[in-house]
Amino acid sequence: MKRKTSVAGSFYPEESAELLRYFEHFSASYDEDSTLVKIKSRVVIAPHAGYIYSGYTANVAYRVLQKSGVKKFVVIGPSHRVAFLGISLCDFDSYETPFGDIKADKNMAQKLQDRFSLGCVSGAHFEHSTEVQFPFIKHYIADVQIVELVYSRMDASELSKIIEFILEQEDFGVIISTDLSHFYTLEDANKLDNICLSAIEQLDIKMLHNGCEACGEIGIEAVLLSAKKLKMKSHILDYRTSADASGDEKRVVGYVSACFYE
Repeated sequence: MKRKTSVAGSFYPEESAELLRYFEHFSASYDEDSTLVKIKSRVVIAPHAGYIYSGYTANVAYRVLQKSGVKKFVVIGPSHRVAFLGISLCDFDSYETPFGDIKADKNMAQKLQDRFSLGCVSGAHFEHSTEVQFPFIKHYIADVQIVELVYSRMDASELSKIIEFILEQEDFGVIISTDLSHFYTLEDANKLDNICLSAIEQLDIKMLHNGCEACGEIGIEAVLLSAKKLKMKSHILDYRTSADASGDEKRVVGYVSACFYE
């Protein structure tokens, strides 16, 4: 069973040649930055809006993952279309992208299903929060394999247990998908998003719940819990808003990428 694309042509180009131009543009700007992070990381937070808005921010995270040497990842994102209890894992053989299919890691999928009793909510996997990560993964990481997890209503501590189990396997990484505040003025968005950024930098759960607004807040909290337990450090890679691309400062969405390392 293949996980077909559901937002190609809207959130990102469906033609590989056009998509490649996006990545070349993002990386040209990235390579001009003299403060590029040298951290080796296999755990990142990345945004999931349309590439014209959040693509550069996400691209920074994948340039970091490209250096990790890791070839297997679990992609974790919030459900925007379907409400349910818990987290969904479907038995896909592959994941479709404009660059070709990504092979599923069936072994890890089975381990997660068995250990955490994960079921499949098929409608939840027409989901952009995870899907927009796939072209980045396919482009930057050769011979990669992935598993897609989509969560809805659940406790962050339960998701954190899953993250920790994944990270026990040294050849696996984790990608947490989230956007930040939605539809505030630029000034208000920056204030709210700075709470999220500070919470991520300081691995501070209390601060996260003191004003941070993020559609993937459960994922953020879960990875912060895991990072604290595993004595990892964090680093903000990039932050910007939709206003950087659109010029509209009245209805702004915030985006962050970050990495975690030992």
